[in-house]
Amino acid sequence: MKPSPELQAALDAAAAAAEIARALYRRNLEVRLKEDKSPVTEADWRCEVAIREILATRFPSYGFLGEETGGTDTGAECLWLVDPIDGTKAFIREYPMFSTQIALMRAGEIVLGVSSAPVYGELAYAERGRDATLNGERVSVSEVGTIEDAALSSGNLRTLARSDRWSAYGALVARVARIRGYGDFLHYHLLAAGKIDAVVESDVNVLDIAAAVAIVAAAGGRFTDLEGRPITLASTSVLATNGRLHEEVLRALRSTP
Repeated sequence: MKPSPELQAALDAAAAAAEIARALYRRNLEVRLKEDKSPVTEADWRCEVAIREILATRFPSYGFLGEETGGTDTGAECLWLVDPIDGTKAFIREYPMFSTQIALMRAGEIVLGVSSAPVYGELAYAERGRDATLNGERVSVSEVGTIEDAALSSGNLRTLARSDRWSAYGALVARVARIRGYGDFLHYHLLAAGKIDAVVESDVNVLDIAAAVAIVAAAGGRFTDLEGRPITLASTSVLATNGRLHEEVLRALRSTP
C-alpha cells in the first residue's frame, strides 16, 4: 500500500539523515556536552537540520519538536517529533546501535513513526490503520501469553533502580524465560517482529520512543508508560508488549515481592 504523504515525507527525511550519518560515522567528530550533560556531535545537528527542512517544506503548518534544534509551534494539532540520532553515545563509540526517530503526533496521539538505523541496516515504519513494516516486510508481535514463556528486554533503568518498584522488577526478571538489554531502537524492532515479547524502560524522553509507539501498535502490540498510561509528550517510562502480556506485566511491576 502506498504511504500517505505524511509517511512519505518522514521516510524521505529519514533517508536524508541516513546519508549524513553514514558519511560522518567513524570520522572522529568533535563531541560537545549539552546543558543536560548529554553528548552531541555535528552528525546530530546536520541530520536534524536536513529532517526539519524536508518536513517543513512538505507540511509548513505542522509543528516541530527536535532533540537538537528545539520546538516550533509545538501546540499545533499536528506535531513532528524528531530525534536525529537516538544513541549518540553509540555513534561516538563507533558501534551501530543508533538510529533516526521520526514520529507524527496528531491531536495528542502518535499516528505514524519511522525508525531508521542506517549502519545497523534496519528500517521500520508504520502509520495508523496500516501494517507495521520492517525492511520491507510486514511484521506482527508474538502470541506468547505468559510471563514464564516471555523474552523481556530492558534499558535505561536508572530511575527504576532508585524506586520502590526495583524489587518488583527483580521478581519479574526471575520469572521470564529470557532477559536481555537490546536497548534503543533494537528492542522495539524485535518486539514488533515477534522476536521478543516485552520491553521495560524507565528513563526516556518521548523523542526516543515516539516512533516506536506507532510501530509497535501497528504490529499488534501495546505501548504505555509503567503506570499503564498512554504515551504523551511528558512520558518518561515505557512498558511495551505484544498486548497479551501487558496487564500481567503491569500487575507484576506494581506488586511487592
